[in-house]
Amino acid sequence: MKKILITGSGGLVGSEAARFYLKRGRTVVGVDNDMRKYYFGEEASTEWNVKELAKEYPNYERQEIDVRDFEKLKELFKENEFDLIVHAAAQPSHDWAAREPFVDFGTNALGTLNMLEALRQYAPEAAFVFVSTNKVYGDSPNRLPLVELETRYEIDKSHEFYERGIDETMSIDQSLHSLFGVSKASADLLVQEYGRYFGLKTVCFRAGCITGSRHSGAELHGFLAYLAKCVLTGKKYYIYGYKAKQVRDNIHARDLVAAFDAFYKAPRSAEVYNIGGSRVSNISMTEAIERFEAETGKKANVEYLDKARIGDHIWYISDVSKFKSHYPDWDYKYDIDAIIKEILENLRV
Repeated sequence: MKKILITGSGGLVGSEAARFYLKRGRTVVGVDNDMRKYYFGEEASTEWNVKELAKEYPNYERQEIDVRDFEKLKELFKENEFDLIVHAAAQPSHDWAAREPFVDFGTNALGTLNMLEALRQYAPEAAFVFVSTNKVYGDSPNRLPLVELETRYEIDKSHEFYERGIDETMSIDQSLHSLFGVSKASADLLVQEYGRYFGLKTVCFRAGCITGSRHSGAELHGFLAYLAKCVLTGKKYYIYGYKAKQVRDNIHARDLVAAFDAFYKAPRSAEVYNIGGSRVSNISMTEAIERFEAETGKKANVEYLDKARIGDHIWYISDVSKFKSHYPDWDYKYDIDAIIKEILENLRV
């Protein structure tokens, strides 16, 4: 049986994908070099996750490779046969990207090109799943007709996106992306192009906030997990702009991995899907703080800064109807209540 390759296998998405297939008896080759520690410091290290995978599953094979190293990736593809590649390795932060643009672009764009070229040369029949982001749309969502409510921003009820959220027709052009958004958009377009030009089975999942109890949350990345950690420990949590009413849809990593598996079983070429919590699982910053305070009995140590992060969204809810129309058996197992409960239970252990 062919193996499964997962990049960023120590991260939230990568580790959940690895566990999903390892539990089913598949051999998973996990590429991970703990770059998250380099980006965000010791508290964000994913090494604990990699060690757990190696300890729990003899069918997990770790490869400490940087996705920017094409020669090592080629050797990996030459030595193994893969029928599924989940490319989850990334530099995931708006703010961090501006600190080291070459590392950000090298990891997100060049790293993806390296993976695609290795796919084309050595595993052209494999399904290729790319973890993209809603940040490829830049700040275009901020130009939607938004209405300020007591605890959140919301889109005007008369707009076509009100019922289901933002679909794939939104343009990625003529908007402010942040350097991170640009590097991910570059990778996203490459994944589409390799699918169309070379006839490969590629898909871009443009995700909203991905979350879950295995998230090594840090200030610059990992909204719910990091907020929960701050509330429980008393550490100061900084809110950046939009009156703390910005709305995010949150999808549990296991629900996202289930979507990957649906695609793997019936792959298509050069597909693009918006994927997130949709109307099932979304929350504003203010609402999240109130929820964690109510659940823990602790007061959040919050400081508000009246300056939004570059390219950040005021309101974003994903329309997942295109994906569900192609894969009708897929559905959510986690809503926002289940996600918050699981994160807090994990942090209390």
